[in-house]
Amino acid sequence: MKPFLTILFFCLIQIISAQDSEIYANGVFHFEDNKTQKVFTDYTRVRQSPDVNAQILDSLKTNQQILILRKEEKVLKLGERGANWYKISYQKNGQNFEGFIWGGNLAVGFRNKNGYDFLFGITKTEDRTDKKYNQKYKQNYASIKMLTGETLEDEVSFETGLGESLSYGTFTVESNHKLKGVDFTLKAMVSGEACGIASYDQYVLFKNKKLIALPQLMNVGDADVYYHTEEFIFPNDKGGIPNAFIYNMEEMEKDEKEREKFKRLSKTYLWNGNSFKVK
Repeated sequence: MKPFLTILFFCLIQIISAQDSEIYANGVFHFEDNKTQKVFTDYTRVRQSPDVNAQILDSLKTNQQILILRKEEKVLKLGERGANWYKISYQKNGQNFEGFIWGGNLAVGFRNKNGYDFLFGITKTEDRTDKKYNQKYKQNYASIKMLTGETLEDEVSFETGLGESLSYGTFTVESNHKLKGVDFTLKAMVSGEACGIASYDQYVLFKNKKLIALPQLMNVGDADVYYHTEEFIFPNDKGGIPNAFIYNMEEMEKDEKEREKFKRLSKTYLWNGNSFKVK
């Protein structure tokens, strides 16, 4: 890890540790009233009231569509996932039901394409230890699921940002970028709202009913003091190198005399129709 990113990393850990006593909701789990959403976590419990000890009324499977009736003020935090409770309504076996569920069990985003439902969500938090610095930290994980109805067809999991990076999330469908055999590309993103808080981009290729995750991208910056940017360029979109994508990284950090120091890295990944490797 680069020096300034190492400092940033542990600053974030200290910030988040200091906030442990404060229970707040991550913005990725903010859902509007009267909007439909999808259940992300299998066997999500529906309760009589917004409380983990309330009576369980039902259990919903992944991809169940629900309607948000209202957001409750109460927030529950599990690991790094903090979310409000929501009163919802839904249909099951031809009947209408209502109850309360925890927002962390809902998809951050969902799309339908080629007859499949694709869901993006934050799955869990694991405790980690950085052996070099003997520092403990929490690592969030996310995943993209592909379903037909309630049947899980495929899933890819990946690391994602710390709690401060879960202020905002998007989930979009892009073209196949003219990669051989690829039907289209999914892109999941989470981001923070402040300087020094990283954002993460995860590209996933959809090919022959399978999901293939590309290396994750991270971007972070703090005013004009430093920045670290990563991006993919798909050159064949503009008639360039066929069946390839290029990773570009640029980093800038000012020294004690306000001089800018740059680092740049570029590498090309070749796609053979089934997998990719560095050229």
